[in-house]
Amino acid sequence: MLQRIQTIFMIIAVISMALVLFFPIWEKSDQDFDAGKRVYAIMNSFDLRYEQHDTTTDEISRLERESTIPISVGTVASVLVMFWSISRYKNRKTQVKLNALFSLLSAGTFVGIYVYINKASARFDPAEPGQFLIGFYLPVIAMFSNFLANRFIRKDEKLVRSMDRLR
Repeated sequence: MLQRIQTIFMIIAVISMALVLFFPIWEKSDQDFDAGKRVYAIMNSFDLRYEQHDTTTDEISRLERESTIPISVGTVASVLVMFWSISRYKNRKTQVKLNALFSLLSAGTFVGIYVYINKASARFDPAEPGQFLIGFYLPVIAMFSNFLANRFIRKDEKLVRSMDRLR
């Protein structure tokens, strides 16, 4: 039954993980505000770009690009696993297992994001953390929604088992 509350939480998890692919995750700039050229690091789920902005001419030049494809792969894999879990609504035990796999994949994606941020942050002043953008927080929302979905799945399973005992 797709109208159950856990399905809504699983859809929220899918949407928030899918949005990681479209929103920026992190950015950081050098602290020299008076310089004519500022260096930025901008990360999304596909790449980590180092750009130089010339403040006098508003010209942007790309210094370096590093691929962050493992973040994208983890995101897509977790979205596919959650879709599969939504389609298995008749088997609650399988749903719980698939949601556990989703938790592992989204936690791995979050760890990958953290590793790339630490790697990029080392190029600048390590004392400054940079700015965490919306793409950084979306996996956390997905994991919390998954936690709530699992809670309601287990509640349904407990209710079904109690009804079996009454028969």
